Amino acid sequence: MPPTRRRGGNTSTPSRSQSTLSFGSQSRVTKPSTGPVSTARKTKDLEKDSLPVSLITPVEPPTDEKPHIAELVVREQAKAEAQQPLSEEDERAKTITQDDLRKYWGREQAKRRVPRVHQESLSLEEKILRHFDLSSQYGPCIGIARLKRWRRANMLNLNPPIEVLAVLLQDEGDTNQRAYVDELMS
Repeated sequence: MPPTRRRGGNTSTPSRSQSTLSFGSQSRVTKPSTGPVSTARKTKDLEKDSLPVSLITPVEPPTDEKPHIAELVVREQAKAEAQQPLSEEDERAKTITQDDLRKYWGREQAKRRVPRVHQESLSLEEKILRHFDLSSQYGPCIGIARLKRWRRANMLNLNPPIEVLAVLLQDEGDTNQRAYVDELMS
C-alpha cells in the first residue's frame, strides 16, 4: 500500500494544492491569436497577388519516358546476376517444363481457401512471380532484382521454389526482374 501524505504538517515547504478541473464554459482554453485582421486588407492582398487568366499556364505531367532510378538499379542487378556462370540450381530450373509450372501453381492454389479472382487475367508466369514477391519468408522484395532475391534466399537455405527460378530464367529480358510491389511503391 502506498504511503499517505499529510497535508499542512510541515510549514517550511509551501503548500501545493491542485486546482480542480472544470469543464464548464467559464474555463475554456483557446489558442492565442495575434488579433483580428481586417477583411479589407485580406482582399487587397489577394488582388495584388492574383494574375490575369491569360498569364496562367496549365501544368502538364512530365512526358519523358525515362525509367525511374529504382528501375535502373534493378536492371543493373539483373545484368550482374545474369552474367554469373550457371549453377546447379540453374541447370535444374532449365529442365522444368510448362506442365511442371502448372502443377506447382495448382499446389499453391490448393493451399488457399479462396481463389485469386483479381489475378484471372494474368499469365501463369506472372502469377508465380507475384506469389514469390509477396512471400515474406524469402526476404524483402523492394529494391532488389527477383533473381538476386531468389539466389540470396537459396544461399541462406530458405528453400525458395525452383519453379520461380525457372520462370526467371525463361525470360531473358529484364521485364520480370522488378517486383510488382516495388513498381507500386515507386
